[in-house]
Amino acid sequence: MLQVNTLSFAYDTGSVLEDLNFNVNQGEHVSVIGESGSGKSTLLKLLHGEYDLDQGEIFWKDTQILGPKHNLVVGYEFMKYVSQEFDLMPFTTVAENVGKFLSNFYPEEKKERIRELLEVVELSEFAHTKVKTLSGGQKQRVALARAMAKQPEIILLDEPFSHIDNFQKQSLRRSVFNYLKNNNITCIVATHDREDVLGFSDRMLVLNTHKIVVNAAPQDLYKNPKTPLIAAFFGEFNTIADTIVYAHQLKRVENSALKASVVRSYFKGAYYLIEAKTEKQQLFFENAEPIDIGTTIFLEIKT
Repeated sequence: MLQVNTLSFAYDTGSVLEDLNFNVNQGEHVSVIGESGSGKSTLLKLLHGEYDLDQGEIFWKDTQILGPKHNLVVGYEFMKYVSQEFDLMPFTTVAENVGKFLSNFYPEEKKERIRELLEVVELSEFAHTKVKTLSGGQKQRVALARAMAKQPEIILLDEPFSHIDNFQKQSLRRSVFNYLKNNNITCIVATHDREDVLGFSDRMLVLNTHKIVVNAAPQDLYKNPKTPLIAAFFGEFNTIADTIVYAHQLKRVENSALKASVVRSYFKGAYYLIEAKTEKQQLFFENAEPIDIGTTIFLEIKT
């Protein structure tokens, strides 16, 4: 279990994280979300032991995670961290990068392990390709595979799919996160992408104003978003009479007290997102077809 107790940290420019307390169980998948600058990446670096804490303690099981004042070499054997800078060996092959920390005493086992991991990150055909020739997204996948090579107990991922092309992200997410879950590897992901969370995370930590403001399952946050920050993570929303209403919950009806005029229709594939205006506010709702600009409509909340 990861235990974080009363963690606080500040840069010279000011406080970043204040009085954080949370636990993560073995094999659990936890996502950390928040606005840019909220401290997501800093938190992962602290968990990895890259900085010294101003206050508090971090433990993985019985081992205290300490910073550079206490450790000559940053990091721990049981923990791997994949940052947004990949730190790969550019002039060697993909396979050599993935197998960098694997023992050469068992060459067949090493070869099989590399093959397995390249399959997980969907890079099998690039095994003998020099890393320097790869795209940013491919390098990110190599970094993921290398981090998983020695079967860590816990892995920290900072925006792990940010460089991956959209058409590859879905299958790659499933492959990587299913591998981690099936192997009981604890995973903490800092992300701004809801697709990294929905369907995979057991819990979400929401950072705001230097603190954890919510620690809950994504299903609970989606069904009961307490703030616009949380609602925005899941998609388009409206605030109507101090209540957060998702765009898909607002439906066009024949007549209601909520009257608006259509401003624009945005094609979203399976539906159109309609922007409309009342006398007091702007609203967004989903509709099967576009609606002409200027059309007067009536809306109703349907959950």
